[in-house]
Amino acid sequence: MAQDPEDDEAPQDESSIDPSHDFDMATLFSSQGVDAEMEADVIHGILESNGVPSMVVRATGLSPLGFEVQVPRIRFEEAERLIAEAKAAGPEAAAEAEAASEG
Repeated sequence: MAQDPEDDEAPQDESSIDPSHDFDMATLFSSQGVDAEMEADVIHGILESNGVPSMVVRATGLSPLGFEVQVPRIRFEEAERLIAEAKAAGPEAAAEAEAASEG
């Protein structure tokens, strides 16, 4: 059967499997606040626009459980730096970037 490992036509070479935890997801942001969803989406957008893969974890229908933004552990420090830079630049920088992208 197709699900039996001994039946695979092209067995995987063990050297091609990365057993490290570098690509495990780590929580960069977590909040249960009123604006948690919006903040998580903004953080996700900043990371994705800078080439850092991320995902928003939502407890569908259970908003009291809050929202998280997770990134691969190997990119965690880069993600923290990008978010710190965005916070330091403030909303004026976001408005300027949006205006530049429209024109």
